[in-house]
Formats: sequence, C-alpha cells, structure tokens
Amino acid sequence: MPHLRIALGVAAASLLGASLLTASPTAAQAAPSTDVTTAVTAKLLRQASLKAEPALGAADASDTRVNITRRAGQHWAFGTAVVVAPQQEDAYPAGWLFVARAQDRGWQIAFDGEPAFAELAAAAPAAVVSDREKQVFTAVTPMYAGGDYRTGMRLPYGIGQSWYLTGGPHGWGGSESPWSAIDLAGGDQRVLAARGGTAYTMCRGWIRVIHDRGYATDYYHLWNSINVNGAGVGEGAYLGDTGTDVTCGGAASGRHVHFALRQNNAYVPMHGHNLGKWVIIPGGGTYQGYALHGSAQVNVGGALYNYGALGFTQGVVDANGGGSVNKRTGPGTGYAIAGSVADGATVSIACSANGTTHSGRWGTTALWNRLTDGTWVSDAYLWTGSSGAVNGYC
Repeated sequence: MPHLRIALGVAAASLLGASLLTASPTAAQAAPSTDVTTAVTAKLLRQASLKAEPALGAADASDTRVNITRRAGQHWAFGTAVVVAPQQEDAYPAGWLFVARAQDRGWQIAFDGEPAFAELAAAAPAAVVSDREKQVFTAVTPMYAGGDYRTGMRLPYGIGQSWYLTGGPHGWGGSESPWSAIDLAGGDQRVLAARGGTAYTMCRGWIRVIHDRGYATDYYHLWNSINVNGAGVGEGAYLGDTGTDVTCGGAASGRHVHFALRQNNAYVPMHGHNLGKWVIIPGGGTYQGYALHGSAQVNVGGALYNYGALGFTQGVVDANGGGSVNKRTGPGTGYAIAGSVADGATVSIACSANGTTHSGRWGTTALWNRLTDGTWVSDAYLWTGSSGAVNGYC
C-alpha cells in the first residue's frame, strides 16, 4: 500500500521554532482532532527531515505516531509525537512532547526543545499542562548545569544488584552523536527510574522521565512498560522489564535496556556523568568504553554494582590507582594526617577551602574538601561531578 506523503517546501524545512500551520478561520475555531493531528504530523516530519539519520529523513505519515493525551475544549492539546525508525541496527525513533494551541490561522505547535515550548506550556490551562509540569518545562538550566555534571541518579535497576554493561557510550540512534546512551542487561530484569521525575510513554516500550536540573532519561526496548502521561514517579519506580521491543523501530538481539541521558530537551554525552557512583567513560568507537568507581574500572561486558545515587554534596574517593587517601587536620599537606579513606569510598562534604595543590585523575587543583567528620581531603582525589566547591566554602 503506497504511503501518503506530505509535501514540505525548502522554507518549511528550515523552520526550527514553533510552527503555525494555517487553516480556514472556521476550521481553526472548531479545531477537530484530525486537524491538530495532521498539523502535528506535518511538523513531526519536518523535524525528522532535519535530523542526521537518513532513515528518519525519509519518513512519511505512515511512520508517525501522534498521541493526543489531553485537550481543553477545541483550542489546546498536549501529547507525544514520534517518528518510527526502520527495524534495523543503529536505527532508533525520534520523539517529542508537544503543546498545541488553536489560533485564528491554524494551530501553533511547539515541541520540547524549542523556545516556544516553555511559553506555550506556561500559557496552557491546567487541564492540559499541570502546574508541576509547568515548573519542569520552564526550569531550564545551563548545559551540564554550568559545568556541573552531578545528576543525583542511580543506575536504572535495583540498588545492590550487578547488571552487565553490554554496550558502552553510543548515540541514541546508535552511531550518531552525542554518545548519550549505554546498554544494560541482567539482574532481575526490572528497569527502574534512575531518579524521581515526571514520566511519559513515548510509545510502547519507550519511557521518558524528566528530572530536575534540566535532566531527563530515556528507556527503550522495554517489555511490560508502564503507561504514563505526566505522572510523577519516584526514584526506583518500576518502568518495565528489559526486553527486545522495537515497536518504534531499531533492533535488539537480546534483552536489555537502551538507557539514554538528556538535558534541556536534547541528548547529551554520557561522558563524565555519574550514575550509581560510576563515571561513564567513552572508548574510541561507539559501544566501547568503560565505567569507573574510584580506581575500579569495568569494561564493556563487565558487571556494574549499583551503589545508589551519589548525593550532591558527596564524593567518591579516587586514589588514582587503588589503595587509600590520607585525611588531614587542615586543607594541605602541612597539616597532620588524621587517618585515611579507602579508594571507592563515599564521603560527605561539609565545605571547601583552598590549600596545597595536587594532581589526580581529573586534573590539578588547590581545592580541599572538609568532610563531615572534620577531616580534610584534596579534591584531586575525589570525584564530585564538579571542579568547584559542592557545598560552599568554609
């Protein structure tokens, strides 16, 4: 059966902001469901044509999934819009949340990631975008939170379990950049929210959870995935089971979760972010790399023990080779040794100050951290997710 294609001009394909698709004033006022669905579909195909993946750029209307989950009369709509990818390796769907408002000349539509999305979300009635969602959608932070890589996230499975890192950093769509995703498998197969947030079903087998600090996480290939439409979920909430679901495209040869990181409505590199007290490091190519917990390194194929989330005022000791790190009575090597702390241990930081300079795995710094037990450790031997003070200065 031939596909129904929607013709898009060159000028239309260049639009990045919220779209305004025209219709007769009468039709716009009535705003039947088919009208907004058609308008969102046209915008969705335009967005897909701008992406680097050729498979998505060639998509037509039969490759789209527009799900209107909430409406307010005939003038507002909210939902998800997904372009289905071919069922092949290194192919993944693309999806957005959208807000739509009927105007005299047609529907104004904004996808998450566009400047107009926050504006439309803020203006929408509460029946379409809740007050909690408005706070989430409008609280945009600098990329990587201004050089701060702290996520407050655990690995997306039970604390105390070890799952296999079956795929190192790679793109959401496989080989594309940024390398925002990793593949995880094993354990009890139950995929859990890495942090609390607001959850959406993008399509069957694909859940997106929007967290604080501008971050979000995507979970794909799920079996028995929950059906959510802006519901609040807590850290560790059940999202589904690892699976091989490719309802929205791609391929999966074995049960796993394709787990990806986003910030400010775009995929961002896993590199340097901490999940379950592991720092994710890319390799020379996609699906390669490793994870670090202190000096302990786990390569692709190895198991990652889920230690739970690293607090925003905590650090993981990295002796840069194993062993332990000395604690001091003050911020420098001129102060007396007051014990030691083992590589890989989690410490809580009360405040920071400058002292003697030292070099560790993550660079050279004069910053020292006063721990909650009153002793001091050089920041060169801690991974906190930030090169600055994480709990103020003493």
